[in-house]
Order: sequence, then structure tokens, then C-alpha cells
Amino acid sequence: TKGKYGGIGASVGIRNNQVTIIDLIEGYSAERQGLRIGDVIENINGEEISKSNYDEIGDLLKGKPGKVVKVLISREGNHEPILFELVLEEVEVKNVTYYGFIPEESNNAYIKLSSFSRAAGSEVKQAIYDLKNRREIKSIILDLRGNPGGLLDQAIDVAEKFLKKDQLVVSVRGRDTSKVTHYYAMEEPIAGDAKLVVLINNNSASASEIVAGAIQDHDRGVILGSQSFGKGLVQTLIPMSYNTSLKITTARYYTPSGRCIQKIDYSNDNKVITGFAEAKDKAYKTDNNRLVYGAGGIEPDTSVTNKSSSKQVERLIAQGMFFKFATKLYNANSDMNVNTFSDDEYHDKFKQFLSEQGFNYSSHAENLLKELSKEVEVQKFLAPLKQKVDELIVESDELKTIELDKYRKDVVASIRNELSARISGIEGRIKQSLENDFQFDIAMNILNEQQTYSTLLAYGD
Repeated sequence: TKGKYGGIGASVGIRNNQVTIIDLIEGYSAERQGLRIGDVIENINGEEISKSNYDEIGDLLKGKPGKVVKVLISREGNHEPILFELVLEEVEVKNVTYYGFIPEESNNAYIKLSSFSRAAGSEVKQAIYDLKNRREIKSIILDLRGNPGGLLDQAIDVAEKFLKKDQLVVSVRGRDTSKVTHYYAMEEPIAGDAKLVVLINNNSASASEIVAGAIQDHDRGVILGSQSFGKGLVQTLIPMSYNTSLKITTARYYTPSGRCIQKIDYSNDNKVITGFAEAKDKAYKTDNNRLVYGAGGIEPDTSVTNKSSSKQVERLIAQGMFFKFATKLYNANSDMNVNTFSDDEYHDKFKQFLSEQGFNYSSHAENLLKELSKEVEVQKFLAPLKQKVDELIVESDELKTIELDKYRKDVVASIRNELSARISGIEGRIKQSLENDFQFDIAMNILNEQQTYSTLLAYGD
């Protein structure tokens, strides 16, 4: 919530069952001293690290600035482990992880807001002012995808940059429903009348939904993407002894039109919590009399999915194969850029890598065929079908290679995204990902088509 901590400036997660560096914050100890995305942490201060004690890593890698932490890592392509002596620093986590004009020569501003810690509002404000100093802003894409939320006051602060002064941002209602706290925009919007599209997905929650809901209810901009998470509850943190805190759910958020965006109904089969749910088909109206619905997150004005249509590509992402491939390729070519290899070269190298890794993706249909093959063996009278079933299994295996070629664009985009993170950090990953971002492309189309934009917001109706 404070947006600061004493640490090395790296994000750590589980990849391929190993504790791995998954992101680096530019300018801090981990990045400056040479840690790389994909490095596997083997030991911290003499303590062996594995998936089993992953939860303890926060305590080992965080502390008072100035403290030295010894981290032993293994790296793809290195035969021996590498020991780093990292100095803990006060790390300030950015809320705005990237902003710029995209396309570069256009008047369309893109702002990626990844969290709502203490400085979120001021960072959005600074980003807009910085962009205004370069040239006029005619349209803005505010990207809240994957933003899990944070502080209520920062959600209000961010919303103020786009809403008119004195417009309602959000209401908070506790157990006593007669007492409602209303929060209004207290300043003139610095974004002016620039057209606005807000991108959300099912990982946009809490403060993200407050901002998206306020913009939608006041018809300030178009909400695009997939339905948000649906976290409409207010938590209060109470500090306690022994370095602990108690988090209590004390109220619910309501958008300006009056809808509660909480998705999970905790009153189901619950003898303590009653009357919690809101009817899912209950309609509310925006300022322009558009119908919107509560009890399930923020429903986009335009629903657009960004997932690959290939189940095989989804499985490759889930199993970290693009992450692992990019790590191997970058460690073998650390002076490379994303265009060092052509799309065809990336695709061919990746298929070779999958073969070396022994990666095997079995679809649901393929598993059913294998079960059928076993059943045919058991049922003797079906023996004549055995050869035909096995031929189908071989054919389905060949079709998997064809599918990988069919979705070559998705494969290469995933590779380039991972490599950009290693070459140019978080900003590089975000900028690269926009080049193959269907939701972003649709947002640009809407902003460039005044009639479509106005129709979606019911202007003039």
C-alpha cells in the first residue's frame, strides 16, 4: 500500500517448479549487479531455496536498506552457479509502468497503470503532463488489465484526472445501510475532453473497478476487454502486536449509478451472512441512460478477448515454455535485440526447443482416442478397429505440428514479449506486447471512428 519496501528490486515466482527471477525493476540492485530474468535461485544466505520454502523468500530478500544478501543462482548456459552479494535498497514500486504516444507520431496517449499504491494518482498526473508537454493529447487508452487494485483514495485520485469536478466517483456503504459515504471528484480533470478507452480484464479488481465503473456510469469513456474480477468489498486494516495486522471486511463499494460490483455471494449457505447478494439482472442507468448491471464486476461496453484461439499455445504459456525458451536464447545471445532473428527463425528455433524438451501436448480429443485404443484391446470383438484408432492417434499428433504452424503469429508474439522483458525490462515487455494486442487494436479503431465512439456512449441520443 505504501509503494515502497527494502529489497533488491526483483519479482520472484515459480517457473517450471523452480524459484525463478521473473521481473527486474530498472535501476535497483538486482538489475544493476547483473541478475537476469530466468535466473533460478538456489540459495539465500546459506539457506537452500526450493518450491517447498518459497513462502519464506519475502523475509529473506527484504529488510532494512544497506543490508547485504548473498544469493546463489543457476543460469541457463552456465555450468557453475553464480554468487551475488546484493545490497538492499529502498525500492519504490511504480504504479504507472509505461506511458507514451502509441503510435509514436500520433496524438493517442497510452498509460499502463499496474497498481494503486500511495503514489498512483500523482504518477498518472505526471504521465499526462509529460505527454502534454510533448504534444496535444486527443485520445487516451488507460490500461487497467491485470491491475488488482489497492487504495481507495488513489482510485478516486486517478478517476479525478478524467471526470468533471463534483461528479460522484464511488459510494461506500457499511452494515448500517442508512450511512453512506460519497466520494466526489474534487478537481478539474487534467485529461480534458480527450476521448478515452479503458482496458480491463478478469484480473482488474477493486480500485480498478472503481475507476472503470465511474468512467462507465458517467459515459466519460468506453470500457473495453473482458468482464472484471468483481471485488466490491472494502477492507479495513487494523495494526496489531507481533508485526501482524487484522483485515476486516467493513463495507461495499457502489458505482455512481448505484450498482454493487461484488461477484462472489458469501451469503450462500451461510448462517451468519444474510442478505448479501444483489440480483444479477438488476439494471441501472448511466448518465446517458445506457443500461448497466451489478453483481458481477464491470461488464465492458465492448467485449473483446485477447487469448489465443489455440489450446496448444495456451498450454505452452501455462507451462512456461516461452519463458524458458526466451531465457535460454537470451543467455546464449545476451547482446541481441528482438529483431536479431526473423519470425521464421524464432518459430523454427522454438519448435526445435520443444522437441529437445520433450514437450507433449495432449488435447482432450486425443486423450479420448488413447482411452478408446485401450478399450478396444480389452473388448476382443472390437479388435478390427484397433489399427484405425491408432492411425487416428498418429494423425492427431501430426495435426498438432500443423496447429503450431497455423498459429505462428501467436507463437512468435509470445517469444518476442518474453525477450523484450530481458532486453528492455518491464517497459520493453509492455511496448512490445502492444504490437500484437487485439484489444489495443480495437481500442484504437474505436478512437479513430468518431461515429462508433459516440454510438457506444449514446452521445446525442
